[in-house]
Parts: sequence; C-alpha cells; structure tokens
Amino acid sequence: MAEFLVTGGAGFIGSNIAESLAARGHSVRVLDNFLTGKKENLAALKGRVEFVEADLRDLNAMRRACEGVRFVIHQAALPSVPRSVADPILSNDINVTGTLNALVAARDATVERFVFASSSSVYGDTPELPKRETMPPHPISPYGLQKLTGEMYCRLFWELYRLPTVALRYFNVFGPRQDPQSEYAAVIPRFVTMMLRGHSPTIFGDGTQSRDFSFVENVVESNLAACRAGKAAFGNAYNIALGDRISLLEFVGMLNEILGTKIEPKLTAPRAGDILHSQADIAAAVNDLKYKPTVNFREGLRRTVEWYRKK
Repeated sequence: MAEFLVTGGAGFIGSNIAESLAARGHSVRVLDNFLTGKKENLAALKGRVEFVEADLRDLNAMRRACEGVRFVIHQAALPSVPRSVADPILSNDINVTGTLNALVAARDATVERFVFASSSSVYGDTPELPKRETMPPHPISPYGLQKLTGEMYCRLFWELYRLPTVALRYFNVFGPRQDPQSEYAAVIPRFVTMMLRGHSPTIFGDGTQSRDFSFVENVVESNLAACRAGKAAFGNAYNIALGDRISLLEFVGMLNEILGTKIEPKLTAPRAGDILHSQADIAAAVNDLKYKPTVNFREGLRRTVEWYRKK
C-alpha cells in the first residue's frame, strides 16, 4: 500500500516529487513506462519507493496502480510543444486518453485528491500579461490543447463524480535531472550544458522573448500544497510560477555571470508554435493553495548549474 502515486515518477519533475515525498517519510508508488523517464532518476530512491513499470494507456494497469492510494500526483505526459506538432496523434493518446484513464482509475479507487500537471501553454500567445486563470485559453499547439482537455476532464470529474481534483499550470520548469540531450529539450538545460562546454547556444528568434521560469523545488511544493488544499480549490486550475519574467538574452547574461564566461548566443529563425512572452499571475495559487515559491530564478539557476557540473 502507498499513500501517494506519482505517475511519470521517473521523469524530471516526477522524480523530484517522489524524492521529496520519500524524504518526508511518506510511502510512495511510482509509475512510469520509460518512454521519456529515466531509471537513473530513481537510482537514489531504490528501496525507498515502490515502482510499477506500466503505461497510462493501459486502464487495468492504472486501476492496479491506484489501489490503496490516497493521493494521485499525475505528472506523466509526452512533453514538448514541438513534439506534439510533429506527432499530434501519439501525444494526444498519452496526454488525453492517458489522463482520462488515470482519472477513471482514481475515481474508482476513491482517492482523496487528484493533482494534474497542466501547462502555461493552454494560454497560447495572447498578448495580455500576466496570464490569469480567468483569461480565455487559446492554445496554439496540440500539446497546449491536450493539457487544456486534461484540465477540463479534471473539472468534470469533480463536478460529475466528486473526485477532488486540482490542476497546476506549470510555467517553464527547470532544475536538476532535466534532460538536455533530447531534441525537444527545454532551453535552460540545453543552454547550461552547452555553455559549460564553452559552446554558443542557439536562440530561435531575436532573444527578446521572455519566460516566467519555475525552479523545480517550487513546483514540488505546489503539488504538496494542492494535496492539502481545501474544497474551494477542487476542479480549478492554478498558475505555478514565480510571477516574474526574464528574456532569453538576460538569461544568457546571468548564466555567463554564474559561469564566469562571455559566450554570445547564436540567433536563428523562430520556431512554429513557440510563444513569445509568458508571465503568470500567481495570486490565486497563493490564496487558494497557500503556494509560496521560495527559490528565486538566480538561486535556482545557480543550483542547476552546480548539478550539471557534477554530472
């Protein structure tokens, strides 16, 4: 029996959540099929968590995984906007059908809380900043649409079946264990590892595009806060970020300061589906979830650089 089920627990964010839960003495079951998750991410947790190798798209496997569980923290997904543009059918199968399977299994196991990892990509490229949860969503990629569908399923399962759900809209999460090797790798691990080797990173666009980057430790805390939140949060979606933004050129400058280097980025044509500016209003999460980001961007970047240096 386990208190928590972390789907996608061998992934970047999921493994950080599983490790934090285990360190606090909770019993944890991790589910992953290693499509994008890595066994090495769970190496430090060997013998401390229960592991289930299974696929979200297998409803019977999800039912077994939810047995006896109090909290489901659903991180499993096929991430990346470009990947969803390249293969919308596979990403829909995992991100929509897989999430529906997880919700059905959680409902039938009468879990106390279902926390869903959503994304700022649901907002699309609407120019208004900061992004508030009351704004109409306008996804411009299959991934954004799939995450919005997952949120709507969560709301429906609360309203229809009384399964307590909370959706968290992550904004550009970064930190230890993020994979820099994938062709779909996020900007921070890719730039950090390239600049550690003295190479110039490539920016798609003019570098003025900006992001509200979220250090993974803050994201871990948001999931635990969602598990504790009261009824007012059920069925809702919340922005999880710092509530600030930094341009990619400013980020490269800060990274140069941390590394003691003077590496200039290469600028190239923008990518289809990429969003120009992103910043969150986190007031609702602060109010309803008692979410409080404790690690600022510079400190998170410093810790991330140290982790990659040791690899």
